[in-house]
Amino acid sequence: MQLVRQKEHSRPSSRLSPRSGRSTRGVRVVGIALLVAALGSACADQGAEERPASGPARPAAGQQPRAEAQGAAGALHAYVERVRKARAARVAAAKKWGLAQPPLEAPEPPRVKPRITTRKGFETDGENLPPVFTTVPTKQKIVFLTIDDGAEKDPELLRMMSELRIPYSAFLSDYLVKEDYGYFKKMQDAGVALHNHTLTHPYLPGLDYADQKRQICGMQDVIEKRFGKRPPLFRPPYGNYNEDTLRAAKSCGVKAVPLWASEAFPDHMEWREWDRDLHPGDIILTHFRGKGDWKGSMPDMIRRVMKTVTAKGYAVAKLEDYV
Repeated sequence: MQLVRQKEHSRPSSRLSPRSGRSTRGVRVVGIALLVAALGSACADQGAEERPASGPARPAAGQQPRAEAQGAAGALHAYVERVRKARAARVAAAKKWGLAQPPLEAPEPPRVKPRITTRKGFETDGENLPPVFTTVPTKQKIVFLTIDDGAEKDPELLRMMSELRIPYSAFLSDYLVKEDYGYFKKMQDAGVALHNHTLTHPYLPGLDYADQKRQICGMQDVIEKRFGKRPPLFRPPYGNYNEDTLRAAKSCGVKAVPLWASEAFPDHMEWREWDRDLHPGDIILTHFRGKGDWKGSMPDMIRRVMKTVTAKGYAVAKLEDYV
């Protein structure tokens, strides 16, 4: 790299002034010092009489304007009070919904989302396809809750999740959702992201590319029409897919394919990993099901999964903040 040097100035002359006998350099130094002192005095006088429009003068060392101090203290007090009330509300909600412990609060999400790659062993031969994964890369003790299909439309679930402030994501199939789009609109209005789980929940590898594309892109169209946005995430039914599945998903705007590391039921948990445990960034699957399909209601299922998650020291975070 070429260095740019500053041009050196010649040293000032020390010749004597013919009139005073003093050096011209000395005269200039004294004159500059007097000018700086005069300007400083003038500025001080002006500051005493009027303050510039850009803001108040800096307070003297060790002092702080009373109004500013009171404002900062008031803001801090208001923040502490908000946190206190939020925690108290969460404790009360946990008691109401039968949780022995209130859910842990998730940390702030990262400013930059982690890079998601396909899990080893889940690859296809295709390149530049949406990644397929079961866990989000993070060191935080967080997991993600996802609910599939849309068969059970239990209003108690909406109230429970809202009062407990538990984030989750829904992966919807139209043949079940169309019975009551309004239920899922309420869910969306509460901050839940709605994603793609195909039109009719088929076994996708048994279909050709055109039929797979119809299933996936058709559901993209339904979600956009009914809920205003084409979702970036897609989950294949049963977790089964092939290269055609990923190619079709990519063609209609899908960015990633989250599967799951564990599955929640009202009476037990099932695990993908050999250690049968949670790990940072794990995705938990469950379904919109009720007592007609399993041993309990949807609130029963939430109690089961939150008992497990909280006891292991994990918080539930929002998947879309990381993917």
